[in-house]
Amino acid sequence: MARTVIDLDEGMLTLAQQQLGTKTKRETINRALAVAAGTSADDRSRGLAWLQDNAECFIDFDALAEQERPHR
Repeated sequence: MARTVIDLDEGMLTLAQQQLGTKTKRETINRALAVAAGTSADDRSRGLAWLQDNAECFIDFDALAEQERPHR
């Protein structure tokens, strides 16, 4: 392993630790790198396709359209 000195956003590190369930900075950063490296273009493509197929379950398109209409 390489030793690297970097400046970290402590707030983001805390959030990452909570999301990843890690305790140390080293564990958090290594886990985050593993997650990022494991997310391939194919994974993102499948996720986007799923979201497009299921968007109506999460998004109220009628409410969005109403917000976009000019109010007079």
